[in-house]
This record gives sequence, C-alpha cells and structure tokens, in this order.
Amino acid sequence: MGGKPYLINLHDTPGHIDFTGNVTRSLRAIDGAVVVVDAVEGVMIQTETVTRQALDERVRPMLFINKIDRLIKELRLSSDQILKTLTNIIRDFNHLVELYCEPEFREGWRVNPLAGTVVFGCAKDRWAFTYDIMNKKGLKFSDIVSTYEKGAEKNLASLIPLHEAVLGMVITNVPPPHEAQKYRIPKIWRGDLDSDIGKALLGCDEKGPAVMATTHIRVDPSAGIVATGRLFSGTITEGDEVFLVNSKRSGRVQQVGLYMGPFREVVGSLPAGNIPALLGLGEVRSGETIASIKDLIPFETVRYVSETVMTLAIEPKHPKDLPKLVDVMRRLSIEDPNIRTKIDEKTGEFLISGMGQLHLEIATTLIRKEGLDIVTSEPIIVYRESVRGRAGPVVARSPNGHNKISVSVEPLEGEEMKLLMNGDLTEMMDRKLQAQLLRNAGWETEEARGVWSITDSFSILVDVTKGVQRLEEVGGSIRIGFIDSMAEGVLAREPVRGVKVKLEDASIHEDPAHHGPAQIIPGMRRAIYAATLLATPVLLEPILRLDVRVPSDLVGTITRIVSQLRGKVLDIQQKEHLTYVVGEVPAAETFNLAEIMRSSTSGRAFWDTSFSKWEAVPASITPKVIADIRKRKGLPKEVPKVEDFLD
Repeated sequence: MGGKPYLINLHDTPGHIDFTGNVTRSLRAIDGAVVVVDAVEGVMIQTETVTRQALDERVRPMLFINKIDRLIKELRLSSDQILKTLTNIIRDFNHLVELYCEPEFREGWRVNPLAGTVVFGCAKDRWAFTYDIMNKKGLKFSDIVSTYEKGAEKNLASLIPLHEAVLGMVITNVPPPHEAQKYRIPKIWRGDLDSDIGKALLGCDEKGPAVMATTHIRVDPSAGIVATGRLFSGTITEGDEVFLVNSKRSGRVQQVGLYMGPFREVVGSLPAGNIPALLGLGEVRSGETIASIKDLIPFETVRYVSETVMTLAIEPKHPKDLPKLVDVMRRLSIEDPNIRTKIDEKTGEFLISGMGQLHLEIATTLIRKEGLDIVTSEPIIVYRESVRGRAGPVVARSPNGHNKISVSVEPLEGEEMKLLMNGDLTEMMDRKLQAQLLRNAGWETEEARGVWSITDSFSILVDVTKGVQRLEEVGGSIRIGFIDSMAEGVLAREPVRGVKVKLEDASIHEDPAHHGPAQIIPGMRRAIYAATLLATPVLLEPILRLDVRVPSDLVGTITRIVSQLRGKVLDIQQKEHLTYVVGEVPAAETFNLAEIMRSSTSGRAFWDTSFSKWEAVPASITPKVIADIRKRKGLPKEVPKVEDFLD
C-alpha cells in the first residue's frame, strides 16, 4: 500500500455458531478482527458472540457491512433508506463495543466510517469502499444504486476493488505486534510483567526467549502434527529444543513454516510477531504454550463460549475400514478440540460429539472425504448431571473391604463457577494463584490449597483430609475414581457438571497388595455416587437461544412455534422492516426446527440458534428422559439406590 510492503496474517473463520471454537482459537493469534455483517440481517447473535470474544482477548474490531446489493435488489431501498439502514447497523455494533469493551479501550475502539474502521461493500461482486475512498473517487450511494439499476455492477469491481478497501482498513487501524502486545499480554498471560520474560513478551522482542501460543493443529498425512500459533517473543528456528509448558514435555522443532493460503512454505526461522507452523512436536495440542525455557507460566486457557451438546454414533460399512476410522476420528479430535470422540466399550459404538447438528454434519463429511463409507445414527442430545444440595461425609469401602473412603458433595455456585466457566481457573495453573482465586471466591484457605483435579465439565476434587496415612500412594487412583464418576454420573451415565467433591477422610490398608487401583478407584466411585444420590441429583439439558427476524405479520407464528417447543419468548422488538424475536428452546426440541420454520413462514424467517445455558429438565418429564437414556445405553431400567454403593 502506497509502495510500502506489509505482512498480514489472515485467519478466515466460519461464521456459524457451531464453529465458534475456531473463532476463539484464532483470536489468540491476531491483533485485529474484521467482523462481517449482512446489510439486510444486521447485527445477529453470532455478531455479538464473536465481538464479545474479540474484545475479551483485547483484539480490536473493525466492521465490514456486506451484501449491500441485497438492499438494492431485494428490498429496493432508496439511497436515503440504505444510509439509514447502514447507520443503524453501525449504531447496533457500537452498542456491543460499549457493552463488552473494557473502559480504557471503549472510546478508541468504537467503529466510525469517518475514522476508516467501517467498510461497505458486496463481496460477491468484489467491490467495497470506505468513506475516504468514496471521497477520493467522488462517488455517492446514489451512484452505487444507479449502477445496479443499470445492471452494470461488474464495473464496480474495477472502480472500487474489494481488496483495496478491506486491506487499507486493516493496515491503517490494526497496530503492529510490538504495539498490540503491550496491552494484550497483561490480559492473556499472568506472569510477572517486570521480569525479563514479561518485558520480552510486552515488547515482542525477537531476541528474548521464544514463547508461542498454539492456536491450531493440523495433521498432515505425510508430515504429521503441524502446530500453528502466535510467536509472542523470541525467534523460533529449525532444530531448536523447546518445551511444552502445559503438558510438561519437550521436543525438537524439525521444520519452521509459514502458511501462504493453504500451502505451507518452509522458511527455516521466524521472529516474534509472526504465526509459525512447526513440525516435529508430535505431542503438542491446541492451547499449548511452547517455549525455549522450562520455568514459564503458560498463557491463559482459551475460553470457549459453547459446549458440546449433540452426539451421534458412527460405524464403517465395511469392517476392514475399522482401523482407518479410528485413525481419522483421532485426527479429527486433534484438529478440532471442540469435537469429542469416544469408543463406548460397553456397546462398541464410535461416538462423536459436537456443538450442534451442522458441526456434526461437517465432521462426518470430513470423515467421508477420507474415503470411508460410514453409517451414522440420528443425533442425540448430550445431557449433564449435577446436584441441588449438599450431602456427606459418606463412607464407602473398596471391593475387598480393606479400604474406606469418605467424601461429601455440593454444587459449585457463584464466583467459583464463574472462574471455571471463564477459564480463569484450570488444573494446569500455578497452585498459589489457583488458591488465591478460590479464596477470593469465598473458599476457606485449606480448601483452596487442596484442589486435586478439575474436569472439562467444571467439577472439582478437593482434598480436606488431615493426617491420612499412605494417601500419597493412592492419590492417583483417587483422582481417576473422581474423573470416572464425573465422566459418567449416577442418574444416566451423563457427564457431571458443577459439582465439588471433597475427600474428607480415608483409611488405607498398609499392604500395597490390598490398596491398588483395582480397589481404590471403584471405592472412590462408590462414595461419590452414594453422596450424589443423597444430594438431590438433577439432570440438566442444553438450552439454546433462538433469534428470529420476520415480517411483523409472522410474529404470532413464531411465538406459537417457541411455545410448542417447550420454549419461552424473551423479547420482541421492531427494527426497520423486520421484527426481532428472541427466545429460548431446549436443544432436544430443535431437530426439526429448520423444517418447522420453513413450512410455517414460507421461508420468510431468518433465524439462528446458539448455546445459552444448562437448565434442569422439567420434573414432569425427567423420569422418562432418564429412562430413555438408560435404555439407549443398555443400563438397568432403575436408577441405583444409595444402599447399592454402601455396605
């Protein structure tokens, strides 16, 4: 631009809410985000989600209002009406900035056409402009309208090319890495900013220690694991020995590359501020902190805004393809951490879980592209289990009767749950910082120091024992028993969410032959299950937010649909030519939602769903839902009783 070269790393992410994990991971690697909004549909729930994610990572947002041709060709708006519509979109977007941006950035990060942070255009026809471009070209909105009316819109691509406007906005408004990291590092790294490492990170110092946040993993059929991410400090070079800080492993970089579109170019070495693609680190996963030094506090955990809510079973049509299916599913779960794969040992099924129907459809399409002929079941909802009250201490014995384990359970609430959901509290973090956060959330000092394990479904194991002999010898087995019982709850073998399990006491046999894993793991499970049954267990179902934009004459139709789906309407607002209806519906009722919407509105409704929250299944249908899940899983019809786990 202007004869000066620039290096721009572009991450193109899907817009659908099911792929919000891709957006979340990408934001860690970048300093600016171009948020694309449809000129007709305006600011949608996904716009709000990605904007909130960007601001949470201190990534500066810019706005591209796309599909302006729809305002002209479909809605047939005049120039003045188009200007009014676009002004409203900018106002709505800035409301999000006002709502989610930290005070020190709020004023400077509001988008403004006069400041060059808004682009208007039509990507399909390959034209776009900023306020400055329009002034330099001497154009008005009426000229764009008349060009379409004449059917000469192809001329716009050469007059006001898309790339000139978008890249110009990026170059002008996105700060270079050494400037952006000064305010981003304090948000995403909790180490000492006054230390040598902290100063290197803040200044994007290519002479400092190499520190990289891994954001994406690809499995290359010939090269193996390719780890891509943002290098915040130092220089990474082929042959360097590096440390995987989170997983406490080491490795050697075999190759340093740089992605040019879909192709990976070998460059040998890259300095801080770039996004390297590294080969040779077979154990690395997304979210890992890679560094040239051992003793380093890792980057903050990436905070996902959604959870897996749907599962389907997969099997190959031809048994000979079974090993290949296992390999492909493993690669898929490595590349997309929001895809969960599992082999059910009881049924032999291959299970794949995702954010929604589209997420699972894409996953199965990718599997088929590997040349596998597969059969899939209908998607099913993934529920969660939790407790409403407190119970314990409850004492259970190991199968041989020689060991006793005492636990209590209670729900996680308020600040402690917020810490887990926001990703502020993780099992891998510094223990002192972990304890401090929990004390701030209201925990007693001894409890805060005793965290042993944290699950992906936000449950915690806390050791509050005093003077238990041989506890260190069986600690690993106790953790495994906890993890197992949180992975499969007592009601329906669904994941357990938001439960604190306290290890109150234990009596461990002195002979190692009598306190092995085969005794302690089931003993721990028995104690947790018994305590859970006494603490009023509850089944939780995923609730989706439903955003619908319809002509005003169809509002009644939409409210009836929401009601029929066990949902509720939260808000109705008239905006320009459309009415916005916001509601909540259980995910279990949405499998035919697309068909219902299309047939009931004759295709006149724009709508989308996004994960909202977990909520207890209504008491009136809970027994049936539990019975159906247990039947599908081949479990006994009746939920176990407390005495089934206690002697």
